[in-house]
Amino acid sequence: MSEWTQLIRDVPDFPRPGIVFKDIMPVLGKASAFAAAIEDMARPWRELPIDAVLAIEARGFLLGAPLARALEVGLVPLRKPGKLPGILLEQRYALEYGTDALVAQAGALAPGKRVLLVDDVLATGGTLLAARALAQRLGAQIAGASVLMELTSLNGRARWTDAAPLHAALVA
Repeated sequence: MSEWTQLIRDVPDFPRPGIVFKDIMPVLGKASAFAAAIEDMARPWRELPIDAVLAIEARGFLLGAPLARALEVGLVPLRKPGKLPGILLEQRYALEYGTDALVAQAGALAPGKRVLLVDDVLATGGTLLAARALAQRLGAQIAGASVLMELTSLNGRARWTDAAPLHAALVA
């Protein structure tokens, strides 16, 4: 097991009672751990044709940007509403503790581009499914998804019915 996995910290009752937040900031704060985590996320995608990383706000940005750089592809941010100008596409979704939405700029990708969805945690799968739906609305082909960690107790992988692979660098 990589050193970075030991740095993830559980924060109980954040952001709401009953939720255990997975704090990845200690991983990001240690250069060798951060580099190892990005490499673990990139490894299965290095030989596959990918045109862009679609990174999910907010912690997905922290992982998606260096992952896009490692894979030598572009980055398309999937943002929260109110953060991007221009013509936007929006995808609403349910969280384990509420609802939210992701938006992308229309035309951010040329139709048919192969994309890798990137986020920090796969929990119930709602955010990743919203990102997939938004990417498809942008005309993208889903090459796969890569997350830093998967929380198996929340069974989010069962909702990923796409034929594209789903990689978790850490399964917890």
